[in-house]
Amino acid sequence: MFRWPQVSHCLTLSNMPELPEVQTTVNGLNRTVKGRKILDVWTDYGSKIYNSRFSIFNKNQIKNSKYFKEFKKKIVGARILKARRRGKNVLIDLNNHETILVHMKMTGHFFYNPPKNASFIHFDLTLDNKKHLAFSDMRKFAKITLIPTDKLDESLHVLHLGPESLDKKFTFEIFKEGLLKKPKGKIKTVLMDQEIIVGIGNIYSDEILWRTSVHPLSIVQAIPENPPAGGLKEMFKAMKETLKKGIDFGGDSMFDYRNINGEKGKFQDYHRAYQRTGLKCLKPGCKGIIKRIVVGTRSAHFCPVHQKLFI
Repeated sequence: MFRWPQVSHCLTLSNMPELPEVQTTVNGLNRTVKGRKILDVWTDYGSKIYNSRFSIFNKNQIKNSKYFKEFKKKIVGARILKARRRGKNVLIDLNNHETILVHMKMTGHFFYNPPKNASFIHFDLTLDNKKHLAFSDMRKFAKITLIPTDKLDESLHVLHLGPESLDKKFTFEIFKEGLLKKPKGKIKTVLMDQEIIVGIGNIYSDEILWRTSVHPLSIVQAIPENPPAGGLKEMFKAMKETLKKGIDFGGDSMFDYRNINGEKGKFQDYHRAYQRTGLKCLKPGCKGIIKRIVVGTRSAHFCPVHQKLFI
């Protein structure tokens, strides 16, 4: 089997793929590898740290060399039925009733049939069409494991996840109820809480709050439902529209993310808040300058003029 070249690692700015990036990946997988048979699997993720950890959550992934041997036995010879998404997890269902779960973390992305000089390849599936489904991950933070398909919802990897933000059944009432589970929380932090709503991270929370005219430090219980401007109803609408727009533009590639063809998404070209520190606010008629603050451990980019603070 072809072994990918070793490449030295360096630190760069990164942002974890969010719902639009993960969904873009899933869409790409369904276009390219659906129906393909897995002939072989390779990885160099092996780590003594994961071999020695006793936690089932840590030990049951391919960074544990013993686990990888079992993983390989189960997936070689299986056929890919389809890919789907749960939160920020890529799920690849196989015809042997097993599901490969991949969390891409900070720098991971799939690459269909990459060139042999592709960088940072640490996981590779050889397919029956003589092509490869590889996984590039510069920092090697990603998680890859295998779960019986009918046990997926009970898995520790997804059991804690909240409702899907783009699900048709996810109504404003459910959105509001979820946020109010943390009434004294800061809205930026609560929007990114995967137990409240899945799929929203640093990029899209900034963009949602900018569109909603709500300051990231606003306290959840203080934000009115439907004021003259902003509010929870407008936030719910902005969430749906912003995430759908992220998918339409193929995700955000300001940092590491690429689609399975190795191409950049285009959502970064339409930022209104994220990473625009010091630039003029793009809201018509607003004279604000985008600022950056730290909320919890995460950065928040916002306009101090039109984004109202509710406390």
